[in-house]
Amino acid sequence: MQRLRIDLIAAARPNFMKVAPLFHALHEESWCSLRLVHTGQHYDRNMSEAFFRDLKLPSPDLNLGVGSGSHAEQTANVMLTYEGACVADRPDLIVVVGDVNATLACTLVGTKMGIPVAHLEAGLRSRDRRMPEEINRLVTDAVADILWTPSPDADENLAAEGVPPEKITRVGNIMIDSYELMRERIDASGERSRLGLEKREYAVVTLHRPSNVDAPEPLKLLISQLKGIAARLPLVFPVHPRTRKNLEAFGLWPKLAEAPNLQVIEPLGYVDFMNLVCGARLTITDSGGVQEETTYLGIPCLTLRTTTERPITVTEGTNRLVTTVELVPAVDEILAGQWPHGRKPQLWDGHTAARVAADIRSRLLIAPPPLPKNQRSPQVPVSMCQAMRESGRGRIAG
Repeated sequence: MQRLRIDLIAAARPNFMKVAPLFHALHEESWCSLRLVHTGQHYDRNMSEAFFRDLKLPSPDLNLGVGSGSHAEQTANVMLTYEGACVADRPDLIVVVGDVNATLACTLVGTKMGIPVAHLEAGLRSRDRRMPEEINRLVTDAVADILWTPSPDADENLAAEGVPPEKITRVGNIMIDSYELMRERIDASGERSRLGLEKREYAVVTLHRPSNVDAPEPLKLLISQLKGIAARLPLVFPVHPRTRKNLEAFGLWPKLAEAPNLQVIEPLGYVDFMNLVCGARLTITDSGGVQEETTYLGIPCLTLRTTTERPITVTEGTNRLVTTVELVPAVDEILAGQWPHGRKPQLWDGHTAARVAADIRSRLLIAPPPLPKNQRSPQVPVSMCQAMRESGRGRIAG
């Protein structure tokens, strides 16, 4: 049997976490071979290398070296370089993850070249088209061939947009696989101890969204609120490069760095960062991933956004959307024990990568042996092999 040639696309750091469990699940399979493609978007040597090391990923087979730039520059450069890579060595399946510019760019390349494309973490919607990520999600899901969703709301979003049900398989949350993959190392990290923090007696802060950090007045108000919270609860703040650049440009860095009870530290790799999150009393963030991880761990999360593409973290989990002025009262509620406990959503169980691997095989090759009952997806995937052959979409291994 010919092996299925699969490209796994990684761009920004959160992509590495989503790709890693699937890479490990597929790496030893006899029916496929992998090419790990790093587009180089948002590349920071220290942060990116730490993520690859922590997640036990090898050096990429292909590094497109796109780097930073405007949205148009990043998208266009990824399309140009990745199209050339596909012409030189054509894959049978392209797997894209998340919602960065490279996700959209590689999806367009595959679609135009007749190569099947699968989107991991499909169907998420914030309903806010001012967010570039929302545009990337919408376009990617509109043209991709296989859509792997993390939650029922994602299924509903795709159905409302007219996506045929046979394209959709709910597989669960791949970020939970990453956490479980690294759980022993996370517990043993010691980052919390190195910073002198006691379990459940501090909060973790992460901020990088343009709406929060790209203008002086909102950022100034945020720093003021964080200083007020630090008077109630110690804070540790791994500062994203974008955020630090703006803090310095707006003259706010000294106010943050010199605030009592507030530790400002360099960005962390996944293992050390999750060691902090696991021991936190609460988190303050504008990140998508932290909303999911805290829901899984049962830790209160205050998300500084007006919308979220992960509403299940609010309806079922421990996450709540807040404005900057609502931060201090919300922290007081948590410290008073008045925060909802939440629950783990269905299929957020550490077995998403196995379900994805089974779905690939059943759609593009032959029906696999059934997964154990507690690892199955709610939907039974429909094989796309014959349909893709008939439509001329891609080379299907047989």
